[in-house]
Amino acid sequence: MSQWGGEATQNAILSAITSPPPGWPQARVNKIVFIYNADGSINTIQFFDVNNNLLFTLTFAYSSGSVLSIMRS
Repeated sequence: MSQWGGEATQNAILSAITSPPPGWPQARVNKIVFIYNADGSINTIQFFDVNNNLLFTLTFAYSSGSVLSIMRS
């Protein structure tokens, strides 16, 4: 597994899934916080703007050690 938690994680971070929420056209991601599971896999990634407002969260689900899905909320 790479330092980013696998190719799926890196692809999610680089894709449109990480664009600002609708209605927040000026919002830019300024800070990213990683929250890990006990086994070292990524549980959630939180994205914050320059004013430290939480823009959105990516939550990861795993199956047999592989990323099964990524949910944005």
